[in-house]
Amino acid sequence: MSKYRFGADLAVSASLPKHAVRAREAVKIGVLAPLTGDASAWGRPGFEGCQIWADWVNAEGGLRIGDQRRRVEIVAFDDQYDPARAVLGAKHLVLEQEVKIILMLGGDTVPAIGDFLTRSRMLATTLLPSDLSPDTPYLIAPCEVHPIYVVTGVDWLAENRPELRRVALCAQRDAHGLPSLATYRAAFEAAGMSVVKEILYTGVPEDSDAMVDAMLAAQPDILCWDTAYEPFVHALTEAAYRKGFKGQILSCTCDNYPALIERTSREFMEGFLFHFPDFDDPALNATGMGFPRPAEFYAEFNRRFPGEWSTVSWEYYAILDMWRKAVERVQTVEPMVVLSAMKLGGISGNVFGEARWWGRELFGIDHALVGSWPVVRITDGRARIVEFRSVLNWCEEHGDLLLAHMRACGQMWYQRLERQVSGIATSEDQAPRVRS
Repeated sequence: MSKYRFGADLAVSASLPKHAVRAREAVKIGVLAPLTGDASAWGRPGFEGCQIWADWVNAEGGLRIGDQRRRVEIVAFDDQYDPARAVLGAKHLVLEQEVKIILMLGGDTVPAIGDFLTRSRMLATTLLPSDLSPDTPYLIAPCEVHPIYVVTGVDWLAENRPELRRVALCAQRDAHGLPSLATYRAAFEAAGMSVVKEILYTGVPEDSDAMVDAMLAAQPDILCWDTAYEPFVHALTEAAYRKGFKGQILSCTCDNYPALIERTSREFMEGFLFHFPDFDDPALNATGMGFPRPAEFYAEFNRRFPGEWSTVSWEYYAILDMWRKAVERVQTVEPMVVLSAMKLGGISGNVFGEARWWGRELFGIDHALVGSWPVVRITDGRARIVEFRSVLNWCEEHGDLLLAHMRACGQMWYQRLERQVSGIATSEDQAPRVRS
């Protein structure tokens, strides 16, 4: 198992030789994500957000390192959410492009490249803390803490809609869907709600009408789409509309919800609950928010990339801004020194306020920056934050329940490592049986 003592590099950073650096020598930042394919809605918009970040930083002269300014350059590799391509991409970015950080979506591609990133001592980020383990000591989740933040939506519903008790749930059999399934199960159990139907699917749910029919047959108050790709969320929601469902819909994401409103109705989408706001949301202007100029960024993104705004449009940008602050604090772009600076003290600010580096119980290492997360509700045709809820507070109260469901779904960090070592099981092999 690889070991790394955080803070050690900070102790020696002051003694590093200070070399003059030409301003024209760019600092390269790698993006290894699906830019095409089913998962591209969680990759391409993130890359586009990075382009805005780079343009804004360069417009200000670049990174401030000593008495020099250094331009930044975003280098992207489309892994198509394919492990083999991810290996090629990681080697290209590290060995040929000599990037100083790699931003990733995470998920099924991480096991294939984790060892290479560790041997390369490359700082890398994921949007899925379920990728974390002690064997990947340079991989962190500083922005999105999927899937544990989904507990906040269930908790909010239990408090504000206590009459909703019966849940029908469907989930993908992959590294996005299975950890989310375990978390939703724990959240519903903690809230005293009953899961009356559960369906697991692999790949595209080809007959969304049949799937929704099976869920509706259990007479649920709530339909939950778990963590599904954008095309799946749209197909399932439209099927629920065609079937005349009048209850609550709950989902991790709802990218491009205006298109759903057009294809269903404003009345049908009213109250749809998920977790990713538009960044012109007034709630993001509150004191303590950690994202600079959210409304300006939202306007610029939509001007440059119309129709592309998604769950991740702001996330890679937010990570890079945290990284920039650490770089300028320690006056170097060397990955291990910057990593130490980002984690120094165990407390940091994330997009939605103060957060703590957390996760040892669940991921084997405190590399997830966890604090509060927004509960987002579609109201009058717009996604609006109804409340920020503490993920940490929920975990302190119900952590044992979450661990039990993660173990049952084979999603604990040591279970994932055992599968990687044995090479005889995949996330699909570990998928729990469908419950009805």
